[in-house]
Amino acid sequence: MSAIIVTGADLAPQALALLEGHEVVYAGKTPTEEDLVALCRAHDPVAIIVRYGKVGASVMDAAPSLKVISKHGSGTDTIDKAAASVRGIEVVAAVGANAAAVAEQALALLLACAKSVVALDARMHSGHWDKATHKSLELGGRTIGLVGLGAIGMRFARTADALGMRVLGFDPFAKNLPAHVEAVDLATLWRESDAISLHCPLTEDNRGLLNAQTLAQCKRGVIVVNTARGGLIDEDALLEAVRSGQVAMAGLDSFAVEPMAPGHPFQGEKRIVLSPHIGGVTGDAYVNMGVGAAKNLLQVLARQAATN
Repeated sequence: MSAIIVTGADLAPQALALLEGHEVVYAGKTPTEEDLVALCRAHDPVAIIVRYGKVGASVMDAAPSLKVISKHGSGTDTIDKAAASVRGIEVVAAVGANAAAVAEQALALLLACAKSVVALDARMHSGHWDKATHKSLELGGRTIGLVGLGAIGMRFARTADALGMRVLGFDPFAKNLPAHVEAVDLATLWRESDAISLHCPLTEDNRGLLNAQTLAQCKRGVIVVNTARGGLIDEDALLEAVRSGQVAMAGLDSFAVEPMAPGHPFQGEKRIVLSPHIGGVTGDAYVNMGVGAAKNLLQVLARQAATN
């Protein structure tokens, strides 16, 4: 019976049913590289399903039978794809499996920022009634810029359009965009957007995409939302922009280093709304991502078996 390692503590029952006939080995909730190397040496898996942690060359070298690395989700930045390619290991992702969940989280963060949801909640619980002094931001008629127009970005674009927002989008790979999305270059997106939401994968080319220079090109008082990858934002530059008022509010679900350590400078900033990278963590997405990851790896294994 061939082994499949899951870099997590569980997998949806629907996904496990698809993997019947394989030995499924769990690495736990927070597997280290050393943990994964040890498991690979002990079980020599044919596949790895990546939920948490990173899979690099040392993990691959500890699994000589490894044929496929399947991401439990859409972002593959935690997998060393170059190392996998050199070793003939396929990398696949459950693209779109969590699109609804992440798009909804992006909308929640946008609304929380525009409507001061967190601050007003805290004030109410402290006994205050700020109706005479508080004014929220109305999103209808304003412009949102989306960086990345994949499954998540396009789903979020529909919700923004439904709110009556003008939707700008930047994605060099997107084709045949619907009428409600206006394709622009990044310079235009920075300059014209009242809110910016990131929905692109993290690559070496776009690391630190939002930095002191690009934030300075934005409208003063812009809202920034990130449900993609923390590495897309220079966190020091964002913090400075929030404190200066260049960025009015930020809603963040992903961070450069996760989990966020106590004492992070974002903690306690009233104009930064935080969530612990749970955009794709819903019951439905958990099933969809698990099933997608299982199906993807089984397709690779079947195709390789047919050609050998």
